[in-house]
Amino acid sequence: MLKFFMMMLFMIPLCFKKNMFWLVQMIMMLMFFMFMNLTLNIMNFSNLSYMLGCDMISYGLILLSIWISFLMIMASESLFKVNFYSSFFLFNILMLLIMLYLTFSVLNLFMFYLFFEGSLIPTLMLIIGWGYQPERIQAGMYLLFYTLFVSLPLLLGIFYIYNKLSYMTIYFLKFYDLDMFMLYLSMILAFLVKMPMYFVHLWLPKAHVEAPISGSMILAAIMLKLGGYGLLRVLIILQKINLKMGFIWIIISLIGGFYISLKCFCQIDMKSLIAYSSVAHMSIVIGGIMTMNYWGFMGAYVLMIGHGLCSSGMFCLSNIMYERVNSRSLFLNKGLMNFMPSMSLWWFLFLSSNMAAPPSLNLMGEISLINSLISWSWLTMLMLMMISFFSAGYSLYLYSMTQHGKFNSSMYSFYSGLSREYLMLFLHWLPLNIMIMKIDYSMIWFYLNNLNKMLICGIKNMN
Repeated sequence: MLKFFMMMLFMIPLCFKKNMFWLVQMIMMLMFFMFMNLTLNIMNFSNLSYMLGCDMISYGLILLSIWISFLMIMASESLFKVNFYSSFFLFNILMLLIMLYLTFSVLNLFMFYLFFEGSLIPTLMLIIGWGYQPERIQAGMYLLFYTLFVSLPLLLGIFYIYNKLSYMTIYFLKFYDLDMFMLYLSMILAFLVKMPMYFVHLWLPKAHVEAPISGSMILAAIMLKLGGYGLLRVLIILQKINLKMGFIWIIISLIGGFYISLKCFCQIDMKSLIAYSSVAHMSIVIGGIMTMNYWGFMGAYVLMIGHGLCSSGMFCLSNIMYERVNSRSLFLNKGLMNFMPSMSLWWFLFLSSNMAAPPSLNLMGEISLINSLISWSWLTMLMLMMISFFSAGYSLYLYSMTQHGKFNSSMYSFYSGLSREYLMLFLHWLPLNIMIMKIDYSMIWFYLNNLNKMLICGIKNMN
């Protein structure tokens, strides 16, 4: 695992050389394929070094991080064209990728906390440095304060665990089960804000609207997944208390998800609508994780990866329109099917994946999550029905508002889609729909891990 870290580290000088914009991108793609061919043990952590390791959850999310970073550079060609601090931009993306890579691969809880919070700094730099409007400062403050407000309790919780158990290795947490309410709250809130859960979600639409395309892509694709990853890791040590308290988060998430789905119909900004749809999807993920059953964990993992690709692709599409119309308003972006019929196809493909149509990963994830929530309580069926119905509703609403209707007569200069843009969309869409062929890898790891844990618990009880 350290070899990839060193590879990223040695890419930093390349960022500041002249005309290296596309070379850095190509090296990232090379790194993606190298990482993809890593030998993996489905049951346990493998590729261990002193403090880094990789199991199935880390593997999928690190691959997603490298892939999205590669696509972020491809989407930000306009920065390179006008040379708007493009070398520092590359450096920023590389630092963010290093932080994310380390967050997903460290085995120590404290190190995880360090990089989990550290990934906030390059994101903030992206929003404040390359954002469009003056409000980006306020969006940066929202992002910072929402996240930092709950991060100190997480740090104290980690120190308490270290004081109690004398170690912080993630893998060994499964030998203990701490039934403490304050510890539970302090450990879990930071991840719920990052997801984000309804009530603490306000920073997300704000950050998305103000961020440049690369900032939106990384926020939607990876930053929200940090919360889910943290929950999957930490709940192992908080099982007993979560079985008692989990219903609170499930109720908030499902009712909030339904309300947010309705709120999507009130949005007039394309980016804002896509950001709110992310909150609605993540609310089902929180519900699935909190049910603490096999289908919930599986569905959360699959939907996190599926949503990362789908949401990032939709932000790319909105940026492609913004570069041509110079507005993200749904009132001005009308009748775009007349100008770019082939781009309408991409809009349809991504929006159909967003409403969990086959054969996308979103479908597999949502089926698993619906399965887990209904097996937890049949009353959740009502809210799930509403969320699923309205997710199709706002996806079709966005499609019909942008593609149909009478186009704006002020669009006197307009150019068609570029091959770079079509390639970028294709590279989002292909893994999103092809990976369902290999869904067994995503669905089996937790079962084997759980089997391992049950055996350990059985042996402990026998003793």
